[in-house]
Amino acid sequence: MANAVAFPGDVVIPGDLRVAGTISPTRDRDEILSQQVLAPFVIPWTDWRVWDAFATNLPATPATDDLGLVGGTFGTDPPSIQTGDLSAAGATSRYARAVIVLPAEYEAGQTVVLRFHAGMLTTISDGTATLDVVAYRSDEELGLSADLYAGAAANINSLTFADFDFAITAATLAPGDVLDVRIVIAISDTVATTAVTGCIGAAKLLCDVR
Repeated sequence: MANAVAFPGDVVIPGDLRVAGTISPTRDRDEILSQQVLAPFVIPWTDWRVWDAFATNLPATPATDDLGLVGGTFGTDPPSIQTGDLSAAGATSRYARAVIVLPAEYEAGQTVVLRFHAGMLTTISDGTATLDVVAYRSDEELGLSADLYAGAAANINSLTFADFDFAITAATLAPGDVLDVRIVIAISDTVATTAVTGCIGAAKLLCDVR
């Protein structure tokens, strides 16, 4: 092994640095990489399940208190999660549940957000339409934390879809933590009219990573 050369100050290399051997001593990821704020990770539609029968896939047709996984027509409209038509149905809540794992790149204790791109199809409710989240961290021993979302429900009663962010209390979170998440779309509509349907067009986990 050649003798190491010590430089008393900073070294500026205007070109590329090519390392033919190993880097010693080794460095942790967070010592080398800068933080990427709110990196997006898509939550696949197939991760969402019937909230009170988790072994069951979401139905293709929303019913009772379950949101539906609507497949759409390939080449025309993509899959989405929907409430079904709730015109004149009064106050109705429909749910779905997913287990979401914080990625290995997540920086412990940093920002975690659940983002849903949501709105109404065809007609808005004559009353209210909201989206809300409940999120728990599994202790991996059949126990759960307190609810990690302390904010309010989001108003999705618009034909213009928008991103709705739910900031998760992250002080104790670490890479690989498992979040047990339930979403609910609550619609209160009283007048029979064209279809009043809540819809989620995308679901993502956003978190700070290195």
